[in-house]
Amino acid sequence: MFIDEAKIYVQGGRGGDGLISFRREKYRPKGGPDGGDGGKGGDVILRAVAGVNTLLQFRDQIHFRAEDGVAGGRNRRAGRCGADLVIAVPIGTVIKDPKTGEVLADLAAAGEEFRAARGGEGGRGNAHFAGPTRQAPKFCERGEPGEGRWLLLELKLLADVGIIGYPNVGKSTLISAVSAARPKIAPYPFTTLEPHLGTVQVDSEPFVIVDIPGLIEGAHAGRGLGDRFLRHVERARLLLHLVDLSGSEGRDPLEDYRKINEELAAFSPALAKRPQIVAGNKVDLLSPDELAAIVGRFAAEGIELYPISALKGIGVKELMAHCYRKLQELKAGEEKEGAARLPLR
Repeated sequence: MFIDEAKIYVQGGRGGDGLISFRREKYRPKGGPDGGDGGKGGDVILRAVAGVNTLLQFRDQIHFRAEDGVAGGRNRRAGRCGADLVIAVPIGTVIKDPKTGEVLADLAAAGEEFRAARGGEGGRGNAHFAGPTRQAPKFCERGEPGEGRWLLLELKLLADVGIIGYPNVGKSTLISAVSAARPKIAPYPFTTLEPHLGTVQVDSEPFVIVDIPGLIEGAHAGRGLGDRFLRHVERARLLLHLVDLSGSEGRDPLEDYRKINEELAAFSPALAKRPQIVAGNKVDLLSPDELAAIVGRFAAEGIELYPISALKGIGVKELMAHCYRKLQELKAGEEKEGAARLPLR
């Protein structure tokens, strides 16, 4: 089961109490106060881990608490600090405040951490309060409670290429043809209910591709869970827009292309500007004249269309090679832009 959203409560450990104690040894009747300090409570830390791919673990457990600090001891011995609680989350997890929607952290790389809840400080023992005018204090401090709050976790998958399009245009068939991913495939709307990641090899160089469940009109507003699906293409460098050239669903491929792009723009203007490669699937169901007419319609709009058949493998290898070349161009542009931002020495 794939889960890409969860709400959890995190609680830092309570600090240990200080101790009220007086040193009592033979021949030292006035040994004085020697109560030690309590240990600090543990923190709750969220860490991005490569081996975790879903937020499924938070379906059954939503409350997390770090270890409490230990109370101080005699002879000014400090109590042990509580152990931090480290919670593994998938790479690409965005942490938000559920009340305000504020993004608190974006764990986009393995090993990145977010201190979600701090543990309370330990209380001071009575040895801290001794002085010339107060030589035998009979009080201490209690440990402070740890920080506690609700967090909203959202997973945005990390992929180089995101496949988008209407339901039943062949996205799942394509990803199963070019990678080891094996999504369920059937001719029903919304068969794909969760994104699938796959790795494509081109000239021994891999790139990651994600199959986004079918989008429909109103997807940006949540219709058909579209807003949740669109979240997973926000990190993709390149969009592979797949349309059905056969018209088997009674839709026009060029009109489908326009509507999906309208949904992208409504969801995120930045996403609408993401580079796209447009591929027309199911060419095996068309005659050469029908294919030429459709390609001409897209060309008239300034759109280069790559005809393929994911089922028969027609044009698929060439399409993946084109995606790879485009990715290399985009990465080179990013590196060049990053170098331009470096300060001059």
